[in-house]
Amino acid sequence: MRLLNLIKIAFKAIILNKVRTLLTMLGIIIGVAAVIAMLAIGEGSKESIRNTISSMGSNMITVRPGEDDRGPARGSGGDVQTLTLNDYEVIKEKTTLISYITPVVNGGGQVINGSNNWPSSIYGVNPEYLDIKVVGLQSGSMFTDAEVKSAAKVVLLGQTVVDNVFPDGEDPVGKMIRFNSIPFKVIGVLEEKGENTFGQDQDDVVIAPYTTVQKRILAIDYLNQIMASAVSEDDAPEAVTQVTEILRAQHKLSDNDNDDFTVRSMEELISTFSSTSEMLTILLVAVAGISLLIGGIGIMNIMYVSVKERTKEIGLRMAVGGKGSDILMQFLIEAILISITGGLLGVILGLGSTVFIEKFLHWPTNVALYSIIISFAVCAVTGIFFGWYPARKAAALDPITALRYE
Repeated sequence: MRLLNLIKIAFKAIILNKVRTLLTMLGIIIGVAAVIAMLAIGEGSKESIRNTISSMGSNMITVRPGEDDRGPARGSGGDVQTLTLNDYEVIKEKTTLISYITPVVNGGGQVINGSNNWPSSIYGVNPEYLDIKVVGLQSGSMFTDAEVKSAAKVVLLGQTVVDNVFPDGEDPVGKMIRFNSIPFKVIGVLEEKGENTFGQDQDDVVIAPYTTVQKRILAIDYLNQIMASAVSEDDAPEAVTQVTEILRAQHKLSDNDNDDFTVRSMEELISTFSSTSEMLTILLVAVAGISLLIGGIGIMNIMYVSVKERTKEIGLRMAVGGKGSDILMQFLIEAILISITGGLLGVILGLGSTVFIEKFLHWPTNVALYSIIISFAVCAVTGIFFGWYPARKAAALDPITALRYE
């Protein structure tokens, strides 16, 4: 028999048993759809994390007080007072791989405008903060170095704060507000950025000179952190090393002493969150892959039933000259057709699922071409692997015994 005839015979056998074939395909369909959807969620999550962190400044480097807390649980770095203005000035003076740098102090409080008030966070920084965070101004202007030196009572507001303390749509620039009990003049409004991947509202913020926040609000002489921007994304790892060496020398730490600060780049954060996302994706795909295994077992069982039901047919074909290899190929092609058809339906279902997840659940998804290719490859392998043994059993039947089978 020619290959084309074998395919036609296998296709007719599938059409004659539509319901049984569909039930056989079900495991494959669900498995492929689940694999595509899970990989799309994983890829979408990684891309969203990378875009979110990059939007905060892809070259950004942060220096926080206290030891690295990426291991076992530790106390909050914000409670440790190991960073000072002197550290900021030394880094600014000695580093060669930093383009912008700012000290950062922050605290919480109530933003008040007449009878309207809103709980928010205030960040004390210098004018280079906007370049580091890649944030533009919607209106107004940034405060100057002179206003930083004089600890001027001026602020910039995020859009969430504006919406809540100026609910009537009034332009806040030039108006007076209070943060807790201290009056401030609004000199600018930040561009709207929305929520990041972690659910944090990036517009719920008040920006002021760090000297003002230190002296008038927090009454502290240390820094909560230092933010900087490397000259380029490629130079960020080397910039981290350089800043670390400068601070170790500044803090007079010996070779045996642990750092009393933590220096991180955005690339490290991206890598950390992406690796976590990858582990979850692998776990989800492994669970989804179980459906493919179950679907393969289903194919093998149905092919066994098919061999039993068509024993006389097999004997008749062998009696008129059909070879064992032809019988083997017939049943193997049938198994592969079932598997690949199920895979095609699974791809359609998987793509539809990703659209549903993104549109109605609002989860980021990104369908990778390799997930579809892998799914089809797995379907073909599943058809061959689980269809081979029943097909071999059919090819090994004795023609006379098969013809006498009841």
